[in-house]
Amino acid sequence: MVLKLLVGRFVQITEDNMAFSFLFTLLLGLATYLMMQHRVAQMTRTPVWLLWLVLMTPAFLLSGWTLMYGAKQSPPPTLIIWSLFVCPLLYWILFQWGRQAPTDTPIQAPAEALESQPAIQATPEPIVRHIEPKEETQLRNCFPWSVYYIQNIEYRPQAVICRGQLRTQASNAYQQIKTNIESQFGDRFVLIFQEGFNGKPFFVLVPNAQAARETNIPRRNQERLTRPALAVLLLIATLLTTTLVGVEIAGVTLPPLWQIGSLFKVLSNPDILFKGLPYALALMTILGIHELGHYLTAKFYNIRSTLPYFIPVPFFLGTFGAFIQMRSPTPNRKALFDVSIAGPIAGFVVTLPLLIWGLAHSDVVSATEKTRLLNTDALNPKYSILLAVLSKLALGSQLTAQSALDLHPVAVAGFLGLIVTALNLMPVGQLDGGHIIHAMFGQRTALVIGQIARVLLLLLALVREEFLLWAIILLFMPLVDEPALNDVTELDNGRDIWGLLAMALLIIIILPLPQAIASFLQI
Repeated sequence: MVLKLLVGRFVQITEDNMAFSFLFTLLLGLATYLMMQHRVAQMTRTPVWLLWLVLMTPAFLLSGWTLMYGAKQSPPPTLIIWSLFVCPLLYWILFQWGRQAPTDTPIQAPAEALESQPAIQATPEPIVRHIEPKEETQLRNCFPWSVYYIQNIEYRPQAVICRGQLRTQASNAYQQIKTNIESQFGDRFVLIFQEGFNGKPFFVLVPNAQAARETNIPRRNQERLTRPALAVLLLIATLLTTTLVGVEIAGVTLPPLWQIGSLFKVLSNPDILFKGLPYALALMTILGIHELGHYLTAKFYNIRSTLPYFIPVPFFLGTFGAFIQMRSPTPNRKALFDVSIAGPIAGFVVTLPLLIWGLAHSDVVSATEKTRLLNTDALNPKYSILLAVLSKLALGSQLTAQSALDLHPVAVAGFLGLIVTALNLMPVGQLDGGHIIHAMFGQRTALVIGQIARVLLLLLALVREEFLLWAIILLFMPLVDEPALNDVTELDNGRDIWGLLAMALLIIIILPLPQAIASFLQI
């Protein structure tokens, strides 16, 4: 009771000072991110933005609840208790997971970052030794003058940089020089080919820490990349949490689940659980196929990656999604593009029929002042071009200009699938869309596009408050991602077209339905 009164009072204050509340949340998020970037980033491989998002989830939930329902309806204590308990636990698990599992990827920063470091004469010997003076001739012989005319070699703490003039196609140059390096030095180095700030491509030899470790690590430990038992355990846990959320979406009021007796009573009632399965199975299918698209494409390119792991949470949507981690470098921009676009396309292909079926079984209700984009009991389909078109296709003349949708649980999962697809396609940093833009235009141009996208989404959030959380997340997400080994060779025209289609899909998901199209569709 005390917790409920405190939460209600907080929401009342937030409602009365909405602008101050969001400004405070933004400043709190900024301060938290800066502290984590300064202290946590050096201690774990888990992305700082993911740790930050988990840590800020309770604040975002309270702000989001107030945004949707105002002060007239206090958030349930279950939401607050579970978020305050689960989020710190999840933060600790993600932190330790990144800290305990050493990376197999020898690239810790984009090769261009090495250009800003001064050349040195002597450095402490790393795990794998750099080029010795007597070996420099061997290194120069690896660069035929008709392929890449080498002009100078710079020795840096992290790598050896070879600069010169490219005299053939980038793909041919990389492959031939890579073969030469391997014939002379074996697996001592990983070769990176990237464009510099001046537009001229250069080669970087990075000590292969993976090869050094594998000489001292037992074979059985080297093969512990995929952990099927962990993946299955997380899958079952997420099925449970999404089913419980699906029960509430189906209209069944659950008792407080933090009480062991109440939780056991719900879990032992198949009739209740069955009502939550449509939402749970639909959502997990969409998320699972999305990550499976990434995983299978990575396997096709021989990129070492983990199995898809779900993240269960007993509130909100029932899950924070699923993810895989790639543990070896991406060979080229073609592979980067294919791995990145495979997830959103695979997820969207599954989302489309599920969403259409769910919309066809949804109820049409009258639009009221509670009609919002994120209110699945009275959702305005015109907030999204694609959602409006699909709704009209599924419901026909039942849908009018004064209509809203009370979504079927499967439609809720499909709608969330659209949101997940759009969020992943945002052309920012380490998101799928950021990788796609990087592969299409190169890393330097991708940085500019990512910054423009963040500003545009922030401006859109000023008009459409539903995008505020997205804008805040993207604002703190790093723009730079790791380069491909051959980051110079451009994509073919076919992949460029697919990339533009992916950006077009993003636009028709997030932009509202224009009035001209609404009049044509009679909605």
